[in-house]
Amino acid sequence: MAVKIRLKRMGAKKSPFYRIVVADSRSPRDGRQIETVGTYNPLTTPATLNIDEEKALKWLADGAKPSDTVRNLFSEQGIMEKFHNLKFSK
Repeated sequence: MAVKIRLKRMGAKKSPFYRIVVADSRSPRDGRQIETVGTYNPLTTPATLNIDEEKALKWLADGAKPSDTVRNLFSEQGIMEKFHNLKFSK
């Protein structure tokens, strides 16, 4: 099973709110998910980003591939750097 970390769109029309979820790559964008890792609200100034770092690092270590947008959000929070350090410190 190929697992991805990606955004799930929530909220009303023209007011998006996203959950960062772990899901099977074959499931639809707003379909079934395995676990919620965080939230992202682009409408606030500055954009609000809440990520459970432990869950994100666990899923990255287990082989989940982040989407391009999620990879950028993780990089802003420093999660990708921590994952890289954990991966290559052994």
